[in-house]
Amino acid sequence: MQKDLINFIRRNYMEYMENLTGYVEKQSHLCQQHDNIDKELYRKYGVKRGLRDENGQGVLTGLTNISQIIAFKDVDGQKVPCDGELLYRGYDVQDLVKGGKGKRHIFEEAAYLLLFGELPTKAQLTEFSGVISESMNLPTNFTRDVIMKAPSVDIMNSMTRSVLTLASYDNQATNLDIDNVLRQCIGLIGTFPMMAVYGYHAYNHYENDGSMYIHRPDKDASVAENLLRMLRPDMKYTELEARVLDIALLLHMEHGGGNNSTFTTRVVTSSGSDTYSAIAAALSSLKGRKHGGANLQVMNMMDDIKEHIKDYHDEEAIEAYLDKLLNKQAYDHKGLIYGMGHAVYSLSDPREKVFKAFVEQLAAAKGRDEDMALYNNIEKIAPRLIAKERKIYKGVSPNVDFYSGFVYEMLGIPRELYTPLFAVARIVGWSAHRIEELVTTDKIIRPAYKSLVTHRDYVDRDAR
Repeated sequence: MQKDLINFIRRNYMEYMENLTGYVEKQSHLCQQHDNIDKELYRKYGVKRGLRDENGQGVLTGLTNISQIIAFKDVDGQKVPCDGELLYRGYDVQDLVKGGKGKRHIFEEAAYLLLFGELPTKAQLTEFSGVISESMNLPTNFTRDVIMKAPSVDIMNSMTRSVLTLASYDNQATNLDIDNVLRQCIGLIGTFPMMAVYGYHAYNHYENDGSMYIHRPDKDASVAENLLRMLRPDMKYTELEARVLDIALLLHMEHGGGNNSTFTTRVVTSSGSDTYSAIAAALSSLKGRKHGGANLQVMNMMDDIKEHIKDYHDEEAIEAYLDKLLNKQAYDHKGLIYGMGHAVYSLSDPREKVFKAFVEQLAAAKGRDEDMALYNNIEKIAPRLIAKERKIYKGVSPNVDFYSGFVYEMLGIPRELYTPLFAVARIVGWSAHRIEELVTTDKIIRPAYKSLVTHRDYVDRDAR
């Protein structure tokens, strides 16, 4: 009887989906017809599409003390491209990485800095790292009842569902007092690695028929170490692996405040919404292919390049194929070399510059020198080709995503987790901006749109 009921429900749902699909296929042309706006009208009315000017510079929408991106310098009154800098609360990320040489908890140290505005003492870092470790704790049966239910290849959707569900376990979910919001944010920083990794294991088990194992985090391990511990069947990792992942997380945790997901956090925060809703909205933004999926695009492109280039030291062959990419004759025919250039930086991405040395160390340790040679040659050739083919006003250089996917691959991290790992890092920046928005602004973000609507006389239903 129960089986018959299930089959009946399934048939009804399939019939509903077929009917709905037919309807939307018939109606979608009306959306195309009435929602299309001539791009010239943006120029006519001085509207900045995507909140950017014609040179790609972002429109100022707020003030922040959290981080700063430097891509140009003023020289005799002229705006001149320069090597990029990324500052967390005034500290150069390259200095943060150098200062953490040989140390653990690099991610936690930078997280403390972004949240509280100052570098922690040794005692403060130990205390904060302990708080983060204790926060790696989900409610009883949450993994079984929420994460393992309706598993999906889209781990970002799984994480978003988990974040929103956590609100129902918090009897202070809507309390906007700063100490309460800080508690919620630290809790999410601690649980994001679990949501990401457990979400993947559930998908891999139920959809790919892989083995299921749910490892508990180690309270004495760092966030980076616990990520590798929870992901791997044997829970083992090397010191170098953990250090490289630690640095990758640090470099991805914040980026000037103007990126789409951070702006989303501030917009939702400004409305007076709760922490869980704001962070769920940020996750939904980050998962967009134009935002958080850059390293995946690089890896897919590299797969294609490797199919066509057999000698990774043959610069002529590499240049010829990259030229095909630029001229829309190869791969996805978009005319892009993914991982090259950045919307904000000009001559260089400081994250890539500091990260590359660790990529090379890991590649040597993993026996991936040949792959490293291919990356090096593309990094050398692509900017020259792009500058030749395109009108570039600010220079072209590799960005951090050119290498981050390669690092994740060498660490044995599945591609389904690349964007979730970005979220594991960026939750810190989102949290810092949410708190700054609550402390400082207290005004809803409400931009204006130029309406192109003209008045139309109503036509009686029988006369249409």
